[in-house]
Amino acid sequence: MLKLSGVVAHYGKSRVLQGVSLEVTSGESVALLGRNGVGKTTTLRSIMRLTPPSAGEIAFDGKRLDRVAQHRIASLGIGYVPQGRHIFPTLTTFENLCIGLPRPPSETDLAHVYARFPILKERAAQPGGTLSGGEQQQLAIARCLITKPKLLLLDEPTEGIMPILITKIRDEIRDINASGVSILLVEQNIDTALKLCTRVYFMEKGRISFEGTAAEIRACPEIIHRYLGVSHA
Repeated sequence: MLKLSGVVAHYGKSRVLQGVSLEVTSGESVALLGRNGVGKTTTLRSIMRLTPPSAGEIAFDGKRLDRVAQHRIASLGIGYVPQGRHIFPTLTTFENLCIGLPRPPSETDLAHVYARFPILKERAAQPGGTLSGGEQQQLAIARCLITKPKLLLLDEPTEGIMPILITKIRDEIRDINASGVSILLVEQNIDTALKLCTRVYFMEKGRISFEGTAAEIRACPEIIHRYLGVSHA
């Protein structure tokens, strides 16, 4: 479904991605992990052409994304939930939900989203900036789901969220994946990543340094310590 081959990307003269290659197959949930500043967010931004690659290939369903105009990426079936959520604070929850849609959502589409995130229906007329962090994250995910994506890119979806809501967000991501939507997850919470994803890539200095299954990583905590610098029981 999604395949990156030797992707290089720069910020100005600084080369951030050093030839990233990874793959997400149809229906799969994959984690991209690593310490801060190794290029995880840049990888997602390169897929969306927000930071266009300077070399390498990115393909989605056999189509070269690095040859597609930035504004057309989402229409191909890719949803992107950026770090920080990027909610428009003065727009209502409903208006935020409709951002980027060519026309108002149908009642069926709204019902589908509200069934998954009922709090958004309750907060429909409330300014986005007044929602809690967890509610804003639900809104950011719902804003992608209403476009019916085949692949969802999630950048730190549990960052800054109360622990009680992390379980809610995690359960929804699992259900979204179970419904057939592929997931590429960037996440600092290693427990969340290993519970949601069957396969994991670790990044170091703009490159993929390790690829393995979640089961392999659970069986060998030394891998987590090597690439993240933390212990995991």
